[in-house]
Amino acid sequence: MKITLIIHGLSSGGAERVMSVLANYWAAKGWQINILTFVDEAPFYRLDSKINYIPLGIAKNSTNLATAIINNWQSIQKLRRAITKSDPNLVISFMTNVNVTTLLATRGLNIPVVISERNDPNKLPASKVWISLRSLTYGLASAIVVQTNRAFNYFRPQLQSKMAIIANPVIIQTEPSSYNPESSNQLSIVAMGRLEHQKGFDLLLEAFAHLKDDYPEWTLSILGEGTLREELESQRSRLKLGDRVYFPGRVENPAQLLKQADIFVMSSRFEGFPNALCEAMACGLPVISTDCPNGPREIIRDQVDGILVANESITELKEAIENLIINQHTRQNLGKKALEITDRFGLETVIDRWEKVISELVTK
Repeated sequence: MKITLIIHGLSSGGAERVMSVLANYWAAKGWQINILTFVDEAPFYRLDSKINYIPLGIAKNSTNLATAIINNWQSIQKLRRAITKSDPNLVISFMTNVNVTTLLATRGLNIPVVISERNDPNKLPASKVWISLRSLTYGLASAIVVQTNRAFNYFRPQLQSKMAIIANPVIIQTEPSSYNPESSNQLSIVAMGRLEHQKGFDLLLEAFAHLKDDYPEWTLSILGEGTLREELESQRSRLKLGDRVYFPGRVENPAQLLKQADIFVMSSRFEGFPNALCEAMACGLPVISTDCPNGPREIIRDQVDGILVANESITELKEAIENLIINQHTRQNLGKKALEITDRFGLETVIDRWEKVISELVTK
């Protein structure tokens, strides 16, 4: 089996991690795997040495409409040549802009193309142009993979007939982390994700600020990197949380840190299918999440293996955190039940679903 995987880049995001996991699994199985990326950068996650990683460097900024048309046309042509050269049995692409470009690049090549939405389709892409292009091109796909029922229901019935719902696999990596938090001897709350508006870390900081005086033994670590680092650090200073909140940056293998923590909080405004939440649960952590569009409600069984709070509610977030801070027994019970997530979203289960989609297309 020869599969070509296509994504914007292989940085430290959730979609990038899932693609890396799929690629490594199939390469270990003996499949020939090519990964094409739009940006020219080294992958953040480790790839099997047998994988052919090809950064195309076709992502360009456009200053006006004419430049955008030229750049996109050139990108489509270069991507088409790279796909043809890889000679795959099947192509899989991740994320809206990449999906649209891939579908245009593969017109007439007679290669099955599986596209996958990796975030809330109601929220991303933000551009009306890409929303229109998605509507015009997705019918060209051989199959469409989404992660949740909510994402499935976003699309029109004509597309749903070729869609499959496949969650992200829960992956726990056990290699020691290079990060040793200063708060390791204290009780700790941990959060994880890109430092961007979507992840709502500004809300989490506000909620934690209401608790800092009453619970001085607790700290907060937010793992990840992004464009809002400086803004969030300024907010930390304004809220007088300088010695209580840490921003350690990207951590390739966060499992060890999660296992050392006491509570995990996800404060996102919207999601696709949050890997960080699943990984925290698989580490046996009691979790709190906003009941944001896409993902959390299909992962957490509220009050059984985690706690859901109203989206963007600082008050409910603060109250849920405080409830777990003062109730160790509740933390322990939620953490024990959270471990069951590995049965629902284990790697083998998820891979089987992907391979069912692939086999139906390649054998046709």
